[in-house]
Amino acid sequence: MEPVATPRVFLADDHQSMLQRTSAVLREFDIVGTARNGRDAIAEVLRLDPDVLVIDISMPILDGLQTASQLQSEHHRTKVIFLTVHEDKDFVAAAFSVGASGFVAKSRMSSDLVPAIREVLQGHTYVSPSISLKSR
Repeated sequence: MEPVATPRVFLADDHQSMLQRTSAVLREFDIVGTARNGRDAIAEVLRLDPDVLVIDISMPILDGLQTASQLQSEHHRTKVIFLTVHEDKDFVAAAFSVGASGFVAKSRMSSDLVPAIREVLQGHTYVSPSISLKSR
């Protein structure tokens, strides 16, 4: 029986401290790289071919939504999970419309991000339970 490969994860956030905190939460995964803007994230995802891209929405050059949209238009296999402060259902809808598989609130990163990665790698979607998807 072949050993199961450790999932490969790429992180994109414009704040270095957030990249470090996210890496610490994801220590059971293989963090293959980081980027601080969407343009660099696209180039590195295409080069490194990670299993999952964990990306913030608000970033310079290309934001997370533009980045995910571009990867989707290239039919790239990497699963996208947004990790963001935006907890509004409209952001969730926008994320899934550009090909995201998951949406995690930064305030819930320590409890929700690992389960989100596991779910999307199994072909499911994930939204932090704290985010209300109901119309207000």
